Amino acid sequence: MIGKLDAIALDCPDPRALAAFYGEILGLSIAEDSEDEWVELTGPGSVDGDRPVLAFQKVEDYRAPEWPGQLVPQQFHLDIRVEGLDEGEKAVLALGATATGEHYATWRVYLDPVGHPFCLVSSNG
Repeated sequence: MIGKLDAIALDCPDPRALAAFYGEILGLSIAEDSEDEWVELTGPGSVDGDRPVLAFQKVEDYRAPEWPGQLVPQQFHLDIRVEGLDEGEKAVLALGATATGEHYATWRVYLDPVGHPFCLVSSNG
C-alpha cells in the first residue's frame, strides 16, 4: 500500500452551499471551514482527524461538467446508497438537485446544485 484515502474533493463556486447540500443528504456535518475556500464534512461520532472526508474547494470561474455530453467532462461521481429510489429522489430534489431523467432498475442519475453528476443506488438491488 502506498497510502490511504484522505479526502474526496469537489471543485465548486460556493463550498459552504455545496457542503450543506451533501451534508443534508449523507447526514454529515462541517468539520473544517477555511474562509469560504475549503469546507470538509465528516460523519456522526467522528473524531478530529478521522479520514477520509468529503471536501469542497472554491474554484474561480467554475464550469460544471456536462452530462451526458463531454464538452466539459465529468471527472468522477458519487454513488449514494438509499433504501428507496422514489423517496431518495424526492429528498434530493427538495434540496436542489436536478433529475437528468436517466432512470434504471437499481439507480438514477442527478446533478447537484452546481452540476456534478451523482447517482442514487437502491440498497435493494
